[in-house]
Amino acid sequence: MSLSKQQAEIKQRFIDQRGIWDENWEAILKLNPAYLSVYINLRDASQKKQRLSPKVQEFIYIAVAASTTTIHETAVKAHISAAIKCGATADEIFEVIGLTYLVGIHTVTLGAPILIDLMEELGIEGSKSEQLNAERERIRQDFIRQRGFWPETFNPLLELDPHYFEAYTDFSGLPSKTNVLEPKVREIVTCAFDAATTHLYGRGTKIHMRNALKLGATPDEIMEMLEITSLMGIDGVTSAAPILAAAASAATNGNAS
Repeated sequence: MSLSKQQAEIKQRFIDQRGIWDENWEAILKLNPAYLSVYINLRDASQKKQRLSPKVQEFIYIAVAASTTTIHETAVKAHISAAIKCGATADEIFEVIGLTYLVGIHTVTLGAPILIDLMEELGIEGSKSEQLNAERERIRQDFIRQRGFWPETFNPLLELDPHYFEAYTDFSGLPSKTNVLEPKVREIVTCAFDAATTHLYGRGTKIHMRNALKLGATPDEIMEMLEITSLMGIDGVTSAAPILAAAASAATNGNAS
C-alpha cells in the first residue's frame, strides 16, 4: 500500500530527525499516522536542544535498550548504528553496554539488608572478628578509591560477604581505570538504566544523579537524560504494531477471498 502525502511527510520528518527507519515504524505510520506524528514531536522535544551531545544521547538509548531489565534487540542495533554515525568508537559503546551489568547488583543490595534484619530477628550471629573488620575497611577504602564515592546501601553487603564485595569492587571499578568514557558521561548513563521504566531503582538513580552533578553535569543535562530514557515507553508500540498490521491485513485478505 502506497503512502499518502501526509504519511510520506511524517516518514521523511522521522528520517530527517533520526536517520533510521524500519518496518516497525512503517507499521505505526500506516496504522495511525497522527500517533507517530505527535510521538516525533515528543521525541524532538526531549533532545532537540542537544544539552547532551548526539553521541551521548545515543549512549543513553543503548544503555536503556541493552539493560537486562529491557533487552530490546531491535533498538540496540538501531542506536549502536546511530552512535557509530555520531563518531562513537567500539570501545566507548562496549563500555556503555558493560555498565548495564550493574543492575544485577541491585538484587544483592535489596536482599542483604533483609537478610541482616532477619538474622537479628531470629538471633543468628554473623561472622565477626577484628581481622574481618580490618579487611572490610580496606575493601571499603578500595571501592572509594576506584569509584569515588561510598553509598550506604553497600554496608550490608560488605558486612555479610566482604570477599564477594571485593570482587565486585574490582569489576565495577574497571571503567574508571580505562577512562574510555568521561566520568560524568559514565554516571549519566548509569543513572539512565537505573531510572528506566523497567527498573525504576530510586536509590541508584539518586546516587548516580548526585555523582553526575558533582562531576559537572547540569540539571538540564540530567533532565534530557530522563526525558530520553522515558521514550522507551514506545517500545511496546513498536513491538506490537507490526503484529497488528499483519493480523489486520490477513483479516482483510480473508474477507476479500
